[in-house]
Amino acid sequence: MLGLFGTLDLGSRSMQTQQQGVEVAGHNLANVNNPAYSRQRLVIGTAPSISTPTGMQGTGVTAISIEQIRNTILDSQIQDETSVQGSLQAQQDALQYANADLGQQIDRSASADPATAAQGGQVGLAGDLTALFNQFQSLSSDPSSLTERKAVLSQASSLATEFNQVDQRLGSLQGQLNQTLGSDTDKANTLLQQIASLNTQITNAEDKSGGEANDLRDTRQDTLEQLAQLVKVDAVNGADGSLNISIAGTSFVNGGQAVDSLQVYDAGGGQMMVQAATSGTPLALTGGSLHGTIDARDGAIADLRTGINTLATQLITEVNAAHQGGYSLTGSTGADFFTGTNAGDIQVNSALNDNPALLQAAAVSDASGDGAVAQTLGQLADKKLSSLGGTTLSQNYAQTVAGFGQSQAAVDQQLSDQGTVTAMLQNQRESVSGVSMDEEMTNLVKFQKAYAASAKLISTIDGMLNDVINMKLAS
Repeated sequence: MLGLFGTLDLGSRSMQTQQQGVEVAGHNLANVNNPAYSRQRLVIGTAPSISTPTGMQGTGVTAISIEQIRNTILDSQIQDETSVQGSLQAQQDALQYANADLGQQIDRSASADPATAAQGGQVGLAGDLTALFNQFQSLSSDPSSLTERKAVLSQASSLATEFNQVDQRLGSLQGQLNQTLGSDTDKANTLLQQIASLNTQITNAEDKSGGEANDLRDTRQDTLEQLAQLVKVDAVNGADGSLNISIAGTSFVNGGQAVDSLQVYDAGGGQMMVQAATSGTPLALTGGSLHGTIDARDGAIADLRTGINTLATQLITEVNAAHQGGYSLTGSTGADFFTGTNAGDIQVNSALNDNPALLQAAAVSDASGDGAVAQTLGQLADKKLSSLGGTTLSQNYAQTVAGFGQSQAAVDQQLSDQGTVTAMLQNQRESVSGVSMDEEMTNLVKFQKAYAASAKLISTIDGMLNDVINMKLAS
């Protein structure tokens, strides 16, 4: 049997175990507001039994390990969904910037009629385009009026300036998105270095203690999810407790070493993309804010800018074609109304601005009251152009804006849905790994009472030992 000294050791070991239970519960409570923390549990087992004449006798309790309560499947799902959400969030941000740069009220309903999608507010390019054709019509009624001619040229200049500004703002936005790629790759590289460092710390700590470095593993998981928000990663657990990271099939972290890093490079024409710096391998990103930024820049925003440039080009072509065949008040002919080739450089012919009499509104020479060409220019508002898919200039712009608006609406809806998915997974993980104050307070009371009971056992054995000693002295 155990004997008094064996029982004393049993009580001492029990006190140590209950004290450790109090410490673990206290650690959980201290991290109740730490979102990166997963609760821990003291795994308690029965101490080895000993053989006695009356059978196998227990020797009390022992602390086996401190276990981290985590669901690796949930962690993996949250990591993947975080990448999806990071991509959609980056797209939404970029498209909202482009929407503001466009300066056009947009109906983003997916069911909007493309022909009327930009009619919700005649501002920006839509308003200036309509106003220009109205001014041409007004000039056709009084073609000899210098006031009307100045009004046409003023409105045309306003439209040209609007084209220039929209193109410049969208171009600037694409440049800013390229800069965002650079800053996000820098953040990702820092996180990759941190994961490699944490791998080393975890391996060293677990080699020394024989148990898992739970708090370091929490920090590494949080760092991994921050990285996943920037770029979709594949994480594989190593046999030594490390986490090996690859991106788009290229290894970036192997054990305690960051073997590669992300780098932005020019794929041509100022189109900045992402590659592995050491190997120089272009990366086909599929998630994270890096992917979302590239997708928005080269997708909806590029389409919007191309559409506006196409509109400007066709406007220049059609107006100049009609204007070149007309005659001015001085009898001159053959002049362009607009100069430039697209939205970036469209301008009103400076010669016309300097002398409005040179505006070629008449169909025949020396006919100051003839406004036939001005009327033709005004009727361009309703001319369906094969080069624009059989739409008018205004309808084409409306379709461009509607297409962009629908892209933005789709991203908004996807992000809303994705937020729901991510929140559900986070709630599931919280129910598994989150700290419950009520549960931990219950554990504190339980361990405290067990500690007090163990102390009482030691006190009792101490009294029995005194009795034995006193009996021996008395004899």
